[in-house]
Amino acid sequence: MPDNDSLHRFIIENTRVRGEMVHLNATWKAALDRYEYPENVQRILGEAFAACALLSATIKYDGSLILQIRGDGPLHLLVVQVTSEGTLRGLARWSSDVPDHNLRNIFGSGSMVITIEPATGEPYQGIIALEGEHIQDAIENYFKQSEQLNTRLWLAANSETCTGFLLQELPETQDISPSNLGEDHHDWEHAEVLGNTLSKEELLSLSTKEVLHRLFHEDDIRLFEPSPLSFRCGCSNERIAKMILSLGLKEAHDIVSEQGKIQVDCEFCNAQYNFDSVDVENLFASNSQTNNSTIHH
Repeated sequence: MPDNDSLHRFIIENTRVRGEMVHLNATWKAALDRYEYPENVQRILGEAFAACALLSATIKYDGSLILQIRGDGPLHLLVVQVTSEGTLRGLARWSSDVPDHNLRNIFGSGSMVITIEPATGEPYQGIIALEGEHIQDAIENYFKQSEQLNTRLWLAANSETCTGFLLQELPETQDISPSNLGEDHHDWEHAEVLGNTLSKEELLSLSTKEVLHRLFHEDDIRLFEPSPLSFRCGCSNERIAKMILSLGLKEAHDIVSEQGKIQVDCEFCNAQYNFDSVDVENLFASNSQTNNSTIHH
């Protein structure tokens, strides 16, 4: 029985091999409730959800990590965001029948961008060429080129759950094992060969402990406490109000005069925010009073 909405980290003792496994159930269903995706789009988006959750556990950050692909193919936009608090949201946009393999056929000419947006400081972006059959191929290529770390991912998704399994060889400076690291590359090759025996059906149906027993029953595994994950959109009435304030009173009035109201739709969760002329007046009046109070204080 798979785990529910959680990410497990583990290490193989006396080696430089670490790993993760993620299962998204209610989180994934909440994302699917917002849109009706064709089967192939649903699967690709689910794999991206699982991949993004796995990526977030390989990087230390306080803020959000965004996985985004834009292209000119049948599936022209895919974006998934995960925060350091363990919340996810994402969406996909398509224009015609989407094939089930080969990233170039799926997305056309484009690239994958991984963005880290810290709570403070400047964002960081890594751009990945869309090479290979599936999303995990491009991500593995990213780690190989930019991080110089051997990394493998196995991803699977259906209408009920999306899941992923990651193995990574830690750098030599990472002192995980006590001594005998002379055959550490052999350890990586051994773990990779075992990982390649995982089927999508096993990924979707087995728990983390069952997968680890199935693969590494002859190895000493240290499994850490799971981290909970959930669906949550970052939109809110306050965020939309700040956006309207940033437009300025004149432009906000112009939009209301032309359209009757300011309407903002959240693409991630389908929420709709409406501000009429009275709402806009109150918004700017309240903001003015707050600013005056701050200045006099």
